[in-house]
Amino acid sequence: MKTEHLNMTSKKPLVLITNDDGYHSPGIRLLADVITPIADVLVVAPERARSGYACAFSATDYLRLKPRHNMGDTKVWSCSGTPVDCVKIALDQLCTDRQPDLILSGINHGDNSTVNNHYSGTMGAAKEGCMKYIPSVAFSSCYFDEDANLEPLRPYILNIVYRVLAEGLPKGICLNVNFPAQETFKGVKVCRMTKGRWINEIVKEHHPRGYDYYWVVGEYYNDEPEAADSDQWALNHGYVAITPTHIDVTAYEFMDEVKSWKL
Repeated sequence: MKTEHLNMTSKKPLVLITNDDGYHSPGIRLLADVITPIADVLVVAPERARSGYACAFSATDYLRLKPRHNMGDTKVWSCSGTPVDCVKIALDQLCTDRQPDLILSGINHGDNSTVNNHYSGTMGAAKEGCMKYIPSVAFSSCYFDEDANLEPLRPYILNIVYRVLAEGLPKGICLNVNFPAQETFKGVKVCRMTKGRWINEIVKEHHPRGYDYYWVVGEYYNDEPEAADSDQWALNHGYVAITPTHIDVTAYEFMDEVKSWKL
């Protein structure tokens, strides 16, 4: 199960596509369809939905790969693990002789702006690619409905992909791209991550058999709804939001303060 199925002589770039909604989701099928005319595409995605897995990988369980045939001539594999597992196993087992020029994650069905960046399996896969020094981009739509029309995203995705393929991304930086839940967009804004948090996250229920159980749900609370330089403001006002995201999470501005504690 090595790279004999990849076209080793192709002059097209190789693009690895994954997601956290599963190999069968409409979002990843559209993304593969958008990219196939301009690149050699390899899809490796979870065999079932893995939303909220962030950068988790399978440290205590084995993984399985299965070939799938739901995208025409595109090479598709499902992986039993997380989105990060999909990137790891694709690079190690399917791309041994030809590394991807670009990793794309999505199109996610759901908003991955603001603090969702940290929870998102879609972003987790992009971050994994970024940590391997491969240019990586995550695409998400604020439409949670899998039947939503994602066709209007095509030209924006192509423009971003063309630009990243041509110019690359700095090491340690990936892109988090979110689209508003609408079919026309006012334009594109490059934004910072909104300061916000999830509240009322746990719902307690009582089972008829006599025990309590809990659902993790919640409501998003925006701590700065009028901040026009933030991703949530852009999305709420009809703009595509692009947030360049660092892998290095060091708070450099606070290092001197901690040093002054003389620990």
